[in-house]
Amino acid sequence: MYYKTTPYKIFSIINLGLLILISLLCILPLLHILAVSFSGKAPSNANLVVLWPIDFTLDAYKETIANENFIRSLLISLQRTVLGTFTIMLMITLAAYPLSKEEHKFKGRTAYTWIFVFTMLFGGGLIPNYILIQTLGLVNTMWALILPGAVNVWSMILLLNFFRGIPKELEEASIIDGAGHLRTLISIYLPISLPAIATMSLFSMVFHWNSWFDGLIYISNYKNFPLATFLQTVIVQLDFEKLGLSPEDMANISNRTVKSAQIFIGALPILLVYPFLQRFFVKGIVLGAVKE
Repeated sequence: MYYKTTPYKIFSIINLGLLILISLLCILPLLHILAVSFSGKAPSNANLVVLWPIDFTLDAYKETIANENFIRSLLISLQRTVLGTFTIMLMITLAAYPLSKEEHKFKGRTAYTWIFVFTMLFGGGLIPNYILIQTLGLVNTMWALILPGAVNVWSMILLLNFFRGIPKELEEASIIDGAGHLRTLISIYLPISLPAIATMSLFSMVFHWNSWFDGLIYISNYKNFPLATFLQTVIVQLDFEKLGLSPEDMANISNRTVKSAQIFIGALPILLVYPFLQRFFVKGIVLGAVKE
């Protein structure tokens, strides 16, 4: 009966309206960029394109695919995202598992946890970090983009709390069967924690894919830029030389349409991955794992 009351119906209408408004605020800019990327030079430069292409053309995408700088940066970003996500998940999983144990099973667990939290709240600063990366000889390498963020403490704490919610009876049954900690982690904890792992993996992928500032600092050769850094130099710093447009192309294609095409292609991988991981966000498989 509560769901049929007038206040609840008013709340549902307002809530639905706000959700629709927020969704439009997220979708409309992407649709605008997509429309500009498919539009001709004149309407694009005149800001006549809103949500539908004018003078439909694929020239911007042809030039983008033929741009060696863009394709190279795209491949570097793919490599960074895959390797960086694997590194983060490996490190936080190996850290979260022992820290999820009780104090009597892992002495000093609380102290170690606070050490991790301290690193999340306080850092050495930009200059000391750069000096460290330079001293280790990691400048202009892929590892300069991966190792500084290899241990994401926030994600580790979330995974740690998820591990703590796993019924202890499962671990005890695994130990009785003769499994060690590594086997218990791989065979019990990881399969049950699949929703949390999928969520943390997506966060890590988005972090590495969208990160541009570290590439600007640690990579001096633009040919080794990840895609986000490459787009930042083109769109924000207006370095049009990296667009790969010849004088003949400049006469027929707008810089704006090429930049829009590159932005949309850059966002496409995450948009394609997200639907496959979405189902894990609201699905829990811990509930009911142990039956009375």
